[in-house]
Amino acid sequence: MRSFSLRDFDFALPPELVAQHPAAERSASRLLDGRGAQPVDRVFRELPRLLEPGDLLVFNDTQVVKARLFGAKPSGGRLELLVERVLQGSEVAAHMKVSKKPPPGTVLAMDGGFTATLLGRWPQADGPLFRLALQGPAGETPHALMAAHGHVPLPPYITHADTAEDARRYQTVFARAPGAVAAPTAALHFDEAVLAALEARGVQRASCTLHVGAGTFQPVKTEDLDAHRMHSERYAIPPATLDAIAAARARGGRVLAVGTTTVRTLESWAQTGRAEGDTSIFIRPGHRFQVVDLLLTNFHLPKSTLMMLVSAFAGHGHVMALYRHAIAQRYRFFSYGDAMLLARDDHAAL
Repeated sequence: MRSFSLRDFDFALPPELVAQHPAAERSASRLLDGRGAQPVDRVFRELPRLLEPGDLLVFNDTQVVKARLFGAKPSGGRLELLVERVLQGSEVAAHMKVSKKPPPGTVLAMDGGFTATLLGRWPQADGPLFRLALQGPAGETPHALMAAHGHVPLPPYITHADTAEDARRYQTVFARAPGAVAAPTAALHFDEAVLAALEARGVQRASCTLHVGAGTFQPVKTEDLDAHRMHSERYAIPPATLDAIAAARARGGRVLAVGTTTVRTLESWAQTGRAEGDTSIFIRPGHRFQVVDLLLTNFHLPKSTLMMLVSAFAGHGHVMALYRHAIAQRYRFFSYGDAMLLARDDHAAL
């Protein structure tokens, strides 16, 4: 099998193709059908007729929380927290953006009238995140404080401050499990009309949960992919979903993963046998997929681990050709952009 390096996943993207706002209607986004040798330009609401009765769609039902918090040090210097994970009690693990990191024990005054006490690093003494205790005047939980005083954690390539539109649209219509700092963006295109059409078509639905972390936006910094260290994210697959996958297999149906986060969840289960836990799975060319037959995904950042995942799934050459087509046809890219439908290419792992 060919050996890949970071430069193999690079491409030039005109900046105006980075979508700054969602489409007027969720299902009005474009859909690049990349299952065959030649791409077909479609609209997302066509998806139900591209599937067969008995196929199974698996969604990530994570809910994006208002994880971006602003405040100040005792000196008055401003800071920003991005809560990556809610721990036990009042504690959270967060990224901190500040001119000079304060020492443990510092009490930070957060916008909205609550405090954040810096306890140390996480998950260990030299860990990449900070562990803090959030304390509100009425003893509110971290989730309640974020809901009341936080901001939608928009990706770094979206340049405007979060608005009411973002609070509504940077969230799937079936989100139910709070914990993500980034949306499972392929699922943003689904609305009630498309879900009803899928049901009428006889397409089955199931869900899993992977709380998407800020690490999904981390650039790969090493040309040698073996040297890249993946971030860790929490996932859970309910027994009903495992049963649905087994039933789909038994009736000859296909499993369609809605988004790369769903792929990472299902492949982590297949690899470890664990239906819940933390995963740092790094899927790149050479990976042998065990669960997923079809993938619905948005367009990803150059040189990202997500580009590597879709290349592993559908073949590197095929994916790069699809991206060239998408750029030539002026598709909209990244979180608020358009979608692509891919079929698994088992030869990609050879």
